[in-house]
Amino acid sequence: MKTTAATVVLDNGAYSLKTGFCEEGQKPWTIPNCLTKAKSERRKVFIGNQIDECRDLSSLYYVLPFQKGYLINWDVQRQVWDHIFGKEVLNLEPSDLSIIFTEPYFNFTSLQEAITEVLLEDFQFKSIYRTNPGALSAYQNYTDYSDSYACSLIVDSGYSFTHIVPYCNGTKVEEGIVRINVGGKVLSNHLKETISYRQLHVMDETYVMNQVKEDVCYVSQHFYRDMEIARLRGKENTILKYYVLPDFSEIRRGFIRAENSQKSEGNEQVLKLTNERFAVPEILFHPSDVGIQEMGVPEAVVQAIEKCPSEMHAYLYQNIMLTGGSTMFPGFKDRIYNEVRSMAPDCFDVIVRQPDDPILYPWQGGCTLARADNFEELLVNKEEYEEHGHNICWEKFDV
Repeated sequence: MKTTAATVVLDNGAYSLKTGFCEEGQKPWTIPNCLTKAKSERRKVFIGNQIDECRDLSSLYYVLPFQKGYLINWDVQRQVWDHIFGKEVLNLEPSDLSIIFTEPYFNFTSLQEAITEVLLEDFQFKSIYRTNPGALSAYQNYTDYSDSYACSLIVDSGYSFTHIVPYCNGTKVEEGIVRINVGGKVLSNHLKETISYRQLHVMDETYVMNQVKEDVCYVSQHFYRDMEIARLRGKENTILKYYVLPDFSEIRRGFIRAENSQKSEGNEQVLKLTNERFAVPEILFHPSDVGIQEMGVPEAVVQAIEKCPSEMHAYLYQNIMLTGGSTMFPGFKDRIYNEVRSMAPDCFDVIVRQPDDPILYPWQGGCTLARADNFEELLVNKEEYEEHGHNICWEKFDV
């Protein structure tokens, strides 16, 4: 029996898709947005979360629909969408459903038109609302903090980019948008290069290195002091961690060794991690460390606010919201607060917020929007699209 809920939200990220029905208590699916091939099963292609069925996750080969933050490989994306709309995931009937779909900021006109065309004509959804993930985060932020103001500054640090986007009354302030070309992909690649140079060749182990990054990395509050500690020997080095790599026979997922000893048990491979733990996330604050001549996130936050009308400044400083997977490092929120506070005028209060799950926050915002009284007015249905074409989308969608 197919599910016939009224609206489905698809937060179509470059790294993962967040999707689910807008029902109370309904948990969303978080699915890798890629096709994957494994060395151990050369003939099989894993779509999205099918990779969980693979026994040996070493040296995976990824085929991604997104490059540099934009959708370029439609064949791959169609396969992933077919999978999530099909029996294995959502098991939905598109003709009965409206869809809220997120796309990147500054998306190309041709891509916007193609997305609408594919979802309404090929998949036959009843109606569509296209928006940016930050708009849904801003809407959820306004709902969660009803005591706060209609102005919010969304810091969305994802896989390809970090965007800082000011919103006022649900509309983005375009002149205040700042983009930094640093995201989770740059951090993972730098970690792979560092470990490959210092210890063990891991350039082909993207899947495992992503797990290492998530398990051991943190944002330093005092970078140079932590560098000094990382040079110490023995118990004085409180930063040193030993990470046991998975072998996919006995150890399915890597872990930090509790007793902090490098001695291997059996055939275990162990990484010794010191300054890599905080030097990798530091790229978000100093992209020039890896040759990207751009400002860090705190400077971008201040610049984005300064570009907005002066009467909005106080409200934006008081409502900075962190979303996206790259904001989840321990210490990220505190570092953003401390650096923005040091650069902001003394007359303004600075409040930095972070939701319980920064990755799912836009999806939650989409579900909240779907329950709004005026939601039907935002949608473009098939009849309108067939009559007016893409012009109706330009009029209705703020992307």
